[in-house]
Amino acid sequence: MSSNDADYQGPPLIGRSTGRGLYLRVDDVDGAFERAVAAGAEPVIAPENTPFHTRRARVPDPGGQE
Repeated sequence: MSSNDADYQGPPLIGRSTGRGLYLRVDDVDGAFERAVAAGAEPVIAPENTPFHTRRARVPDPGGQE
C-alpha cells in the first residue's frame, strides 16, 4: 500500500479493472456495493457469485484506485 502522493505508476486497466486491489470482507456484499455506488463510487464489478462459493463486487476508492 502507498499513498496517492507517491510517484507510482499503477498497472493499466484491463477492461475496467486493474486486476489488483484491497479486499475487504463484509457480511453484506450487495448492501456494501449499493452504499458505495450511492455515495458516488463507479462500479467495476457488480455483485456476483464466485467459483469459490463467495460473493464479490469491486468499486474504486475515492482516489480512483481499486
